[in-house]
Amino acid sequence: MSVRPYRDIIRRKSRQISVGNVLVGGDAPITVQTMTNTLTSDPVATIKQIHAIEEAGADMVRVSCPDEASTKALKEIVRETTIPIIADIHFHYRRGIEAAEAGASCLRINPGNIGSADRVREVVRAAVDNNCSMRIGVNAGSLEKELLDKYGEPCPEAMVESGLNHARILEDNDFTNFKISVKASDVFLSVAAYQGLAEACDYPLHLGITEAGGLTSGTVKSSIGLGMLLWSGIGDTLRVSLSADPVEEVKVGYEILKGLGLRRRGVTIISCPSCARQAFPVIRTVEKLEERLEHISTPMTLSIIGCVVNGPGEARETDIGLTGGGKGNHMVYLSGVTDHKIDTDGMVDHIVELVEKKAEELEAAEKSELLEASS
Repeated sequence: MSVRPYRDIIRRKSRQISVGNVLVGGDAPITVQTMTNTLTSDPVATIKQIHAIEEAGADMVRVSCPDEASTKALKEIVRETTIPIIADIHFHYRRGIEAAEAGASCLRINPGNIGSADRVREVVRAAVDNNCSMRIGVNAGSLEKELLDKYGEPCPEAMVESGLNHARILEDNDFTNFKISVKASDVFLSVAAYQGLAEACDYPLHLGITEAGGLTSGTVKSSIGLGMLLWSGIGDTLRVSLSADPVEEVKVGYEILKGLGLRRRGVTIISCPSCARQAFPVIRTVEKLEERLEHISTPMTLSIIGCVVNGPGEARETDIGLTGGGKGNHMVYLSGVTDHKIDTDGMVDHIVELVEKKAEELEAAEKSELLEASS
């Protein structure tokens, strides 16, 4: 029995595939990915953006390959980056073959729209020969005409049928190293389609609310849809689709997973919205800390509470805590225990130093445990 059963998430059992050196599905951690928005044919710009994406903690990244110039540049892009590259392929089967040969770890493709059975076989052969997995990507905005004629509109049943039809094409070629997505910009449609697909197959599922919108609106829509699915145990990898910097997609993806206790990366800040009781400027302090602590990847918790109403209680549950006190006299908690007081001046610098020190301690402890386990 779990100590807190109300927090338990029982993940759907799926088969496991590899995207380069990253496992997806099965008991592997739920992975976070994003997509570049540079011209793939410009390797310098694309590599620069992928480096920023890697720094943000993404597990993999997708790049669009609409033309031969893009797949030619892909070899350099793969060579100069470390995370697995997923090549986004539409319609042109030769782009899929070229991307696999260039070192892509995965092809995002719909087997049904790249031509004849012979062409599908050629792409599958290239994927097998180059140890390349695939993602079947169903989108409500581009469903097959026959399914729209059958169902009258994009609906969960049509999206699930589309995904299974494409899966069958790959299965007929003895290829099962793939995951599936059934995305829509409508939260209800996306969630229902994923629920149906989760019951209909055991392939890993790539989650997303497609074309979700800008940073604020898209984050809210994605959090609702992905949160519902993840909470019910559905999902093995995800992308938050925002009209924003891809780095922001990675940040939001991790925050969704952190909020559900499914992944931990970096500093989780618990902070109050602030009110007239605040003994220091909470909002400005949190903004500064978020910016100053972006470089920390070690998981830890930090509470920043403006007064003593909830401050001590929150601090007891976090690695480092700060509670506002009277006359610029604020209490600092370490591992849930009152430790020392600090005034407002220099407070941010002091908290950053404490977090960095704690991160070093946690990293050293983890390395020591790994050494002991391997000896």
